[in-house]
Amino acid sequence: MRNCLLKLSLVLAVLTAAPSLHAQEWPTQPVKIITPFSAGGTADILCRTIADHFSAVFGKPFYVEAHPGAGGMIGSRMAAVAPPDGYTLVMSGNASHIIAPAFSRAPQYDGVNDFTHIAYLGGSPVGLVINPGLPVNSLPEFLAYLKGRDETTDYTSSGVGTNGFLFGEEFAAKQGLRLNHIPYKGGGPAMIDLLAGHVKIATVTFSSAASQVRADKLKALALSSDRRLPGFPEIPTFKELGYPDMVSWSWFGLSGPKNLPRSIVDALNREVDVALKQPDIQQRMQKDGIDLRRMSPEEITKYFEDETARWAPVAKTFRKDE
Repeated sequence: MRNCLLKLSLVLAVLTAAPSLHAQEWPTQPVKIITPFSAGGTADILCRTIADHFSAVFGKPFYVEAHPGAGGMIGSRMAAVAPPDGYTLVMSGNASHIIAPAFSRAPQYDGVNDFTHIAYLGGSPVGLVINPGLPVNSLPEFLAYLKGRDETTDYTSSGVGTNGFLFGEEFAAKQGLRLNHIPYKGGGPAMIDLLAGHVKIATVTFSSAASQVRADKLKALALSSDRRLPGFPEIPTFKELGYPDMVSWSWFGLSGPKNLPRSIVDALNREVDVALKQPDIQQRMQKDGIDLRRMSPEEITKYFEDETARWAPVAKTFRKDE
């Protein structure tokens, strides 16, 4: 009897220790983090920040590999079909996992169900940003100005299919505004022409305009965040101005292939939180208008589901402009 109890206790001990043993055995080789976006942007900064931290903490190199294109679907697809062994991760977000698949007539993956979502990294709201030459200083003045014009008014974004484009088109439709979208391939080119006055209005990820707004070279009339940004407390939100449904973030997360072991997911989620709590990182992100927040794996998965339900139908509505 005593021998049976001893054997049973040993079996239970092994089963209980299995998840932690798995975590200790991983990683035994370098880990690739795919970024499906161009270098130099918010996603790239966040990706390299956590990669450096992971390398130091886990004792193996975590390296960033860029595979941009097709709205982020090229790199994301590579991660979706990779083995769920913890050696291929991907920078995810609403652009690559919600908007791009919804815009595509033949998406190659399901942005929610074909991945294991690990952690939320950060996001920036859409900003309604104008050239100072436009004779308005608030959102009510902006709406009155546009509605008082007989002709269509040009505006720009980072490109067709981006979060800024969808936000601008939906807001214009709901408010009955006659706006003509001028597409650009990225926030940088759009900001250049906005600063030059070639186009006077933009709905863009605010982080791409934050430095110019801080320098008073551009005006931000409203942000799509659910609360004012700590780094820009003077800029109101659409929500507080009476548009509670116009809340949107251009956000990024960390994901892996479907069925990634829970022990690896928990280890990565924990260290993301540690990395993004560093004071220098928080100060830098706040200055650039990027919001950092903590989410568990369950919370980030639910966030993907909710954001897909909110924005995928909007993307499909404007897919004819693709």
